[in-house]
Amino acid sequence: MKIFSTIIGLSITGMILIAQTSEKKSKGFVMDKVVKSDKEWQTCLTPEEYQILREQGTERAFTGKYYNHKEEGTYTCAGCDNKLFSSDTKYDSGSGWPAFFDSLDETKVNIKRDLSYGMIRTEITCAKCDSHLGHVFEDGPKPTGLRYCVNSVSLNFTPKKTD
Repeated sequence: MKIFSTIIGLSITGMILIAQTSEKKSKGFVMDKVVKSDKEWQTCLTPEEYQILREQGTERAFTGKYYNHKEEGTYTCAGCDNKLFSSDTKYDSGSGWPAFFDSLDETKVNIKRDLSYGMIRTEITCAKCDSHLGHVFEDGPKPTGLRYCVNSVSLNFTPKKTD
């Protein structure tokens, strides 16, 4: 009986862990994945970029180069140049990190549950290279109600071309 109870307990624990770590991969268009070893990432990223993009770190609030950035253009992944966000969806959330109410499209960003640091959050990663971008929260403005809270270090910026 004790063995049976242990097996049932382990089965339930396994189901809970699977549910807690479920991921949402982007739908639709499949882009070429960027796959590199940790050593390759370390050679092409700065130590700060590596810590945030590959080790799920976070920069301090109000310190990033894009949190108060107002220029028109496109924000891309610092790891692979995948186009992620438009300045048209950027807004001041007051959080101290760049915030967007939508990605360019649902194929650009993957989401997965993040249970680190005793919190329940939703991590966002680049769909092309799996780099950590930040987190998405359901307290953003209309029309999506979402707040993509992104580390500036995870981003590069391409200004809008003027004719």
